[in-house]
Amino acid sequence: MTSYEIYVQHELRSWQIKMQKPPSATNRLSKAVQTRLNRFIPNQVRKAITVAIKQMTRAVLFGAEQLTRQPVAGLTFEQRENRVQERIENYKKIGAAEGGLTGAGGLLWGLADFPLLLTLKMKLLFEIAALYGYSVNDYRERLFIMYIFQLAFSSQERRQEVFRHVADWTKHSQQLPDDIHQFDWQVFQEEYRDYIDLAKMAQLVPGIGAAVGLVVNYRLLHQLGTTAMNAYRMRWFAERQLNP
Repeated sequence: MTSYEIYVQHELRSWQIKMQKPPSATNRLSKAVQTRLNRFIPNQVRKAITVAIKQMTRAVLFGAEQLTRQPVAGLTFEQRENRVQERIENYKKIGAAEGGLTGAGGLLWGLADFPLLLTLKMKLLFEIAALYGYSVNDYRERLFIMYIFQLAFSSQERRQEVFRHVADWTKHSQQLPDDIHQFDWQVFQEEYRDYIDLAKMAQLVPGIGAAVGLVVNYRLLHQLGTTAMNAYRMRWFAERQLNP
């Protein structure tokens, strides 16, 4: 192993421990409070979120050719990661600018932010997959992307379950059915919606929407990028029998 791979393994080990921690009392309390508060979110907002998620899900399932990037070959692991980090930083800036703009526009523009941000997230994941050398022409690779999405934006309880599949992807992918429709999209949609509801609601408040949109989008894309990097790091080391 190179010195960079050894360094990355230390980072990866810390992330793996975090993903496998059981839900804390704070996690459970936050989930309960969020569930209660969700009841007060306007139906118009909740409907907009749900529609955006469903449309993006269909795009991943059936329109992947619009997002597909050719797998990158001929790079070292460190070079791949440098390019991935560059893409993450670019998307964070784009997402922040988009969130600030839509947040400044009030309720209607704020609602438009949901599908725009979701599109940015998916495009980022497809680019990261290609940079690590994976082709999303295989629907199993698209499912891996959806698992990454859930790792980043789910409750800790759901995160533990998804992590087990990602950590043993070689075995799990061989057990996947040929029919992609058997994937539990309902759980995916609900977990994501509940995760971002509270963070994004403040973006709709006049006067602070622009600032909130900028910060929240920046942080969400950072979280997604970090999660994706560690998920692909696990595969990289596992496939080369360099397990931490």
